[in-house]
Amino acid sequence: MSTTSSGIRFDSVTVAYDGNVVLDALDLTVGPGEVMALLGPSGSGKTTALRAVAGFVRPASGRVFLGDRDVTDLPPHRRGIGMVVQQYALFPHMRVEDNVAFGLKARKVAKAEIRTRVLEALEMTGMGAYARRHPRELSGGQQQRVAIARALAIRPDVLLLDEPLSALDAQLRSGMLAELARLHRELPDVSILYVTHDQVEALTLADRIAVMDRAKLRACGTPRELYRAPADAFTASFVGGANLLPVTVGDRGVSFGDAEIEVDTEGVARGASATLCVRPHLVGLGDGPNRLTGTVGEIQWRGATHRLYVDVAGHRVMADLRELKAPPAHGESVSLHFAPEDAVLLPAGVGGG
Repeated sequence: MSTTSSGIRFDSVTVAYDGNVVLDALDLTVGPGEVMALLGPSGSGKTTALRAVAGFVRPASGRVFLGDRDVTDLPPHRRGIGMVVQQYALFPHMRVEDNVAFGLKARKVAKAEIRTRVLEALEMTGMGAYARRHPRELSGGQQQRVAIARALAIRPDVLLLDEPLSALDAQLRSGMLAELARLHRELPDVSILYVTHDQVEALTLADRIAVMDRAKLRACGTPRELYRAPADAFTASFVGGANLLPVTVGDRGVSFGDAEIEVDTEGVARGASATLCVRPHLVGLGDGPNRLTGTVGEIQWRGATHRLYVDVAGHRVMADLRELKAPPAHGESVSLHFAPEDAVLLPAGVGGG
């Protein structure tokens, strides 16, 4: 693979339909061999960004680069990109091997080379034994593997994945996540742009995550950076889930209702409003530092854990606790706590109520 054509760069890319901006001045770089997840709710602009790379939508302004090539004006078939979409898009009348060979035949690759590449791609995705079957004879997960094999057969420098697992059930999705992670290790030079609204997929697969909302890029960083030190309340809630509580900054900490909470306030002006972010799994039950008292509103058993929803000062606080032998009852008064170093202050925004 050519190093000059690996990697993706959006240079202030804007896409609009009938004057409605659906992607707003996106600046983003995906390095060679990097997995970048575009994460966000429906309508955030993530799929539009991917389609701009593929060549299926034309930017109103800005440029798209693959490595050092400006591909903004190139048609899709000249970009050398592999793409996998949600609904697989396999040809039902073709056998698996012919589906995988389709892109190679379109590129007029020699027959002997096509056979070699098809077998290679099917083996890489664990579908070597299914070459002679038709798509209707395969499960959903197997069909998705074939779609990935077809994308890999052309040996792309860039692989685009558009919600590729959303049509699968939970068990298949988990297995395919592991397969995609393995594929990435085997293809270290391929840059992958992965569109999803599933934060588990993004946290599991991505080297970095770009969080999108309302056509704009809100934040970009490693999963650990975005999880531990989110830039704002939206990012905190969309990457991993969080308690977001409106607080006022004081001399030594912050106040939330009647509670005084110890947290690092460096860089935040005294008297300012802010949002306190603490992850549910870092909230404990019982007495401890940063104690909050409230009433149990709901209890959910999740197998290995219980999730408690506790009403505190008019806001709902979530606590994910290892399975409790005797969980508190609905309406019971309980105390919650969390360590000062486990919370972070964000700009004032949407609270957790």
